[in-house]
This record gives sequence, C-alpha cells and structure tokens, in this order.
Amino acid sequence: MKLVLGRDDLAAAAATAVRETGTEPERLAIKPVHKASRGFVNDSAADLCEVAIVTVLQAVAHGKPVLLLPVTTLGRHQHQTLVTLTGLSVADVPGHSVGVRSWSQTTGVWMRGFLTEQYGVDLRKADWTTYEGSHVDGAADPDWVRRAPEGAKLQTDFLEGRLDFAIMGNELPADDRIRTAVDDARQTAELWSQAQGFIPVNHVVGISERAAAEHPAAVLAAYDALRSVLAAQAEPGPVPLHPVGFEALRGAFTKAAAYALEQGVIPRAVDYDELVERSCTALGVPPARLGG
Repeated sequence: MKLVLGRDDLAAAAATAVRETGTEPERLAIKPVHKASRGFVNDSAADLCEVAIVTVLQAVAHGKPVLLLPVTTLGRHQHQTLVTLTGLSVADVPGHSVGVRSWSQTTGVWMRGFLTEQYGVDLRKADWTTYEGSHVDGAADPDWVRRAPEGAKLQTDFLEGRLDFAIMGNELPADDRIRTAVDDARQTAELWSQAQGFIPVNHVVGISERAAAEHPAAVLAAYDALRSVLAAQAEPGPVPLHPVGFEALRGAFTKAAAYALEQGVIPRAVDYDELVERSCTALGVPPARLGG
C-alpha cells in the first residue's frame, strides 16, 4: 500500500498501523508533497495521499477515483497571503494585477473567497495571472484568467513589479518590502476563524477507490493512527488547527466548495455529504466510524 504524507511522524504512524493489519506499506518520498497530487488523482499512483482540500473537490467534480479520509494534515490562517510591495490595500484589487501559482491552489481559493465575501471584490475586475495548471486532468482556468508565458515565475514577476499583488503561502520570498494587503491580517484571520468555527484547511488525506476496495482495514487503521497523533499534539484554543472526522471537517469543506464553485474552480457543486457517502460506502462503514 503506497503512502504519501509530508510529515514524518504522520507517515511513520500510518505505516505502522497499515503493517499491523497485514498489508505492507511503502512510503513514497515525494517532496514537496503537493507534487504527488497529479499522479494520485489521475493515475492512482498512490493509495493514501496527502492532498489539498480543493484538489479533492476538483477530483470528485471531475469523476476521479478519489475518496476523502477526513484527516487534516495542514491547516493555517490565510488572510496574510495576499501581499503587495506598494501602498495598495485589499480594496484596490479591482483594476490591478494579481498573480497566483495556480487558479486551483487552495491558498488562492481561500483568499479569493475572502475578497468576495468580506471585502465585496468582483474578481472579474482584477487582472489575474496564473503560472501553472491544476493537478486534475480536465480542469481549466476560467476564460477571464490569463496564463503567464512559459518560464515566467510568480515570485520574480512580483518582486520586479510586474504584478501589483500576489497570493503566496509557503512560496512567499523573504523581502523586507513585502507587506500584507489586508490590514492586521493575523488578527483579521483569527476573528474570521472564531466566527466560522474553523481555521481554513489546506491539506487533508485522500485515498484511492482501489485502496478502499482492496485494503479497507488498513485504511481505517491508518485513519485511527493519524487521529491519535494529531490529538496528542493538539494545542488549546477556540478553533482546532487539525480537525479530524467528517463532522469536524464539514465547515471547512462546505465553505471551500462554495468558494471554488463561485470562482470557476469546480464545474459543479460538490455537496459535503456526497464525499461522506462515497467514502463510507467504499469502506463499508457508517459515518460514525470516521467521526460522522
């Protein structure tokens, strides 16, 4: 059973649990972990794989054999990811250029959702540039989004002034000129999460339909092991950073799906209960077995 998890502690726990069910695990060393998504979604190159929440939504919307295992491997605030080098603010996004690595990048979906929902921004009134496509075959950018020329780099275009804004998470370069476009971004993000009841989820765990059919006991054992590790590391606070279980993830998935549909990231609405039913049916368990 092929596993792709970015964190060593989670990968070790999952591998041990899988082995104890009589299935031999193999950890695929793919870094950064998002580079495993394309092979997992389109070719079932892994059986259990850390994937972005939007990748799961896109995969299901496009009929890929991907199921959700409700474990959060990466959650983080996102309001600080819209950055600028100038005196522009979030209110200035319309009429200006904005770059993002991929239109389907989860960080971008969250941040654009905030722009429309909190700040009343019409996304079509900004000049959007993307630098790569989706992990999911068949997904395409909206026709009002421009693809950068081959070889162009988001960080370079931003730092050299060819973009007024950029949305960047882990790829944000170190430069003292960079400032967040949202005032008091960290505090704004914390207040948003407290009001919503969840912190934006970036990465979860996906399983292939084949793995669910061939190794259901191993998949369930991996879920239990991942849940135990994350529960032991949970920090006190009003909103959990790594929610586990179908009900714990409902708010984040529902909001992300609404944002993704609004932005043309997915071609149809994806109801969260569809994800729950698909996973439970494939594994032969009731929702309660996976925190439902």
